[in-house]
Amino acid sequence: MLGVPEKKKELPHIPTQIMPIEKALYVAHVSVLGGPDGRAVSSDGVLDVKLARPRELGGAGSSGTNPEQLFAAAYAAGFIAAMRLVADRGHITLPEDISVQASVGIGMTPGGFGIEVTLRISVPGVPHAEAKSLVRTAHALCPYSNATRGIDVQLVVV
Repeated sequence: MLGVPEKKKELPHIPTQIMPIEKALYVAHVSVLGGPDGRAVSSDGVLDVKLARPRELGGAGSSGTNPEQLFAAAYAAGFIAAMRLVADRGHITLPEDISVQASVGIGMTPGGFGIEVTLRISVPGVPHAEAKSLVRTAHALCPYSNATRGIDVQLVVV
């Protein structure tokens, strides 16, 4: 109807205070020796990677991964898990080839270093509006999204 504003859909409530978990369901243990140019090893030995600072951060740029790459991988995987949980609760079938490309940038802030994140989310076969709604709800649920409240996180549904 003309002249009648559309009712805006409310986004899920996103808490801004510290919300401690009631009980840890899983705890990962990783030791790093040598800092950003060292080695990271999980307590079960499954993760064992050489760390190397990128040239842009003063490193040699040698072969090895860095914390930003590891965080990007963890965030992307956690976000897909949150999307699947939301879809299951809503009885929505998601395709197997759902994907998230995560980009994590690091740079200076007035208080030190900070990060920014862009998640490019692909949900083939799901209508764009439905995918956007699913992404908004998953962002409210995802543990990595909750851990990054207060930083610049861009969600792009492709």
